[in-house]
Amino acid sequence: MADQPNIRDVAKAAGVSTATVSRALAQPDKVREATLKKVMEAVEATGFVPNRQASMFRQRKSKTVILLVRDISNPFYLDIFKGVEEEAFAAGYKVLMGDAREDDERITHYIDAVRECQADGLILMIGSFPQKLLEQPEKLPPLIVALEEIEGLKAPTVRVDNVGAAEEAVTHLIHQGHKRIVHLTGPLKEYLGQARLEGYRKALQKAGLPIDEELILPGDFSLNAGHDQMANILAQGKEFSGVFAASDQMAIGAASALREQGYSVPDDISLVGFDDTLVASVFYPPLTTVHQPRREIGRAAMALMIRQLNQAGSLEGKAVTVQQDQQFATQLISRQSVSQFNAERPGTKQGV
Repeated sequence: MADQPNIRDVAKAAGVSTATVSRALAQPDKVREATLKKVMEAVEATGFVPNRQASMFRQRKSKTVILLVRDISNPFYLDIFKGVEEEAFAAGYKVLMGDAREDDERITHYIDAVRECQADGLILMIGSFPQKLLEQPEKLPPLIVALEEIEGLKAPTVRVDNVGAAEEAVTHLIHQGHKRIVHLTGPLKEYLGQARLEGYRKALQKAGLPIDEELILPGDFSLNAGHDQMANILAQGKEFSGVFAASDQMAIGAASALREQGYSVPDDISLVGFDDTLVASVFYPPLTTVHQPRREIGRAAMALMIRQLNQAGSLEGKAVTVQQDQQFATQLISRQSVSQFNAERPGTKQGV
């Protein structure tokens, strides 16, 4: 069996003295940033994690947590951040928000920030994770996943039933007489997009309605995706009377495209979103949508993070396993963007 790497191996790999390595691990704030970066890279490359140094490393807390989201410009995250910050503030922590932008390099940058003691852990609201990091789970910092599911990553998770919520939303349209329903999906390579599409399919199947694949339009939760996909399907002349969008952003984008083409919501086309963001209630007409208790979800995610950090601080040389998943209930909020199907209205012909 090969010898375990020691502090001299790290010093050699980093091109510094063993004293510098010890100081970098025990008191990183007293080491120049460039030197600390070299040492941490050498630690990772050699796999050096002696118990004494790990204990000293854990004892230095930044009292900061990073909330890493898909798109920092999306208002969906505001209430999540409020909940995280409220729980963090009560426990003496600060919260920073990071913007992943579906970019592995950016995600790795934030993981490295925790490894270098700039933060203690990350709450992830992203749909994917760099494969290189997934292959070394023992080197990952404390992580909590909120409202997402990342394939290959095992971490405590705060979630909702996306399949059930989407099924309820589409069933609401069906109960209003709509049979031809467009679905603007989330990213179909990721959990949220797949789960909400599954709910859409289930609702149609339970109602005995056919699933027209041409009415399933791929999106990415953005305003632009909702607008552009709706404009495209209108240009194709497809018949439909209802739309279920996998996010409020896409629903609002779709409404814009409908108005540009002379259609009225809900007189011609009924529209349902997902998230119940602040704009949903002030949009005209007010948007029927799936409500997620975002502030409570944020608080729960931060509470799980604090629990994980406390356990990590009380263990020496042992893996931390905080596998407590929490599921919150959603609620369909019925507003004025959905009306009863009327075959006499223009632009709403539908068949089965």
